[in-house]
Amino acid sequence: MPEFRDQLNRVITLNNTPKRIITIVPSQTELLLYIGLDKEIAGITNFCVHPADKLEAIPRVGGPKQLNIDKIRSLQPDLIIANKEENDRYQVELLMQIYPVWVSNVKDIDSALQMIATVGDIVGRREQAKALCAEIVSRFNIFPRTRANLNNLMVAYLIWRKPYMVAGAGTYIDHMLYTCGLINVIKQDRYPVVDQNELIRLNPSVIFLSSEPYPFGQKHIAEFNAILPNAHVMLVDGEMFSWYGSHLLLAPGYLGKLINDLNGKLISTK
Repeated sequence: MPEFRDQLNRVITLNNTPKRIITIVPSQTELLLYIGLDKEIAGITNFCVHPADKLEAIPRVGGPKQLNIDKIRSLQPDLIIANKEENDRYQVELLMQIYPVWVSNVKDIDSALQMIATVGDIVGRREQAKALCAEIVSRFNIFPRTRANLNNLMVAYLIWRKPYMVAGAGTYIDHMLYTCGLINVIKQDRYPVVDQNELIRLNPSVIFLSSEPYPFGQKHIAEFNAILPNAHVMLVDGEMFSWYGSHLLLAPGYLGKLINDLNGKLISTK
């Protein structure tokens, strides 16, 4: 029987190439469909949205952190694909007692590429996954040149409001900021809570307000302008900073444009 290691270094044993897969991470759902698993996906989460035209008929099994275990049982999966950060540990460990569960742990582009390659191998789409990884690497090659252009700008990346939560060190978002040539002012791990005084003390030059998980919008820009009047406050597409898998094909173009826009704003205020 084939054995695979997940990104927690756990050994996963499968009887055959899986034919009934439940994916409980939106970006990994998108990945599976991209590499051609239209018929093999047996269940997805309520937050899986891409590609919309292929998701309508697939059963939903709850949110990534609030799974409907009974629904999952009824779908009789032969593989569940989860993520260490995006899913609830207790629920994932419960599922591990019943089904093979492959868990990703993506912290940077390299581990995202490793995830893609391994998942492709597990589901019988090795060549498709290999080609996807090569294309992602090619598209991200613009960033070593771009990184030097922003002069180490200090950024705070907001993911939540009331309380304010930010993306900290060791997160995938932190790595994406670095890839863009930006420095994250938040040195605490994971997603700490900060208040207005802490933001003032950190004094970032740029504030990114993410579209997810909290849906920051235009009306929130004034709120942060009042806290840090000298900072450049910008709305950003959270998927481009936090979705791994095939969404990485879209990220370089978006991030490159974002950097150019940011450079333009900075030059216009000098």
